[in-house]
Parts: sequence; C-alpha cells; structure tokens
Amino acid sequence: METQITEISEDGCYVALTHKHLQVQQAMDRVRSPQAGAIVLFAGTTRDNFAGKPVKELQYSAYTPMALRTMLSICKDILARHGLKSIAMIHRLGTVPIGEESILIAVSAPHRQAAWRAGEEALEDCKKRVEVWKREEFEGEEGVWRANRDGLPGQKITNQDADH
Repeated sequence: METQITEISEDGCYVALTHKHLQVQQAMDRVRSPQAGAIVLFAGTTRDNFAGKPVKELQYSAYTPMALRTMLSICKDILARHGLKSIAMIHRLGTVPIGEESILIAVSAPHRQAAWRAGEEALEDCKKRVEVWKREEFEGEEGVWRANRDGLPGQKITNQDADH
C-alpha cells in the first residue's frame, strides 16, 4: 500500500493535513525568518456552541491530495501578492474536541500590515476553496455536515437519502 502524502513544503510555503494535535510553536518556527519583522498566527478552535446549540465536537474529513494542492496554490498566491517571507497552513482532520485547534495559519513578512492582511486572506481562501468538510456533533441530537465556512449549513443525510 502506498503511503499518502500529508504535507508539502515548497518555495516558502508549507501545507499539511494531520490527525494529530496542532502545535502552535512548530507553525511559527516554520515561517520564522531573520528578514521578517512580523509573524502573525491564526489558530481556529472548536467552540462549544453553534447558533445557540451545544456542540459536542467537530469532525473534519478531506480529499487529501486535492486539498493539499489547493492549500499550496492559496499559499503561493498569497506569498507572492503580499511579499511574505513564508506561510504555513496546517489543518487538523478527524475529531477535534471543544477548545482544541482545527487550523493554524502562520505568516511572516517584513512588516506587520502585510502579515495581518495575508493571514486573514489565507484563512478566508482556505474556508472557501479547500476540500475539507466539517461535521458538527451536537449534544443530544444528530450531527450536521457543513461547508467549512462560517454559518453555512449543510444537509442532513439520512439512511433513506443514502439508498437513492
């Protein structure tokens, strides 16, 4: 059986998908540069509610080969557009309990303004384009698949739907 690639490092860009706990310091160290005057880090965490309903946990799945290519494309574009020194985008897969990180985005740039803008843009592009899907598991009821975007509901899939 061929081992699946879960990370790519190329031209100042690092992208990864992992089932392990995300490491903030490792993400920052990946983008550290003596030419950078700023490192901006975004850490997305699982919150305990969605639209007033108690969330038990999130589950993420991905089409890994395509997701990595999309992540790398986003990072290369943002690196060039904002004059970054480096960018890292790491997304966790599997179960992510309340309070734990599901995504880390770290960017380094000569100046803070470019780093701030690039970090936010990287996150928004990741949510819009990367082939990662999120299932919210609620306390006391069935979970719901959602697009990996803020507040966009997916459709509940029942056994009857799966039969058709």
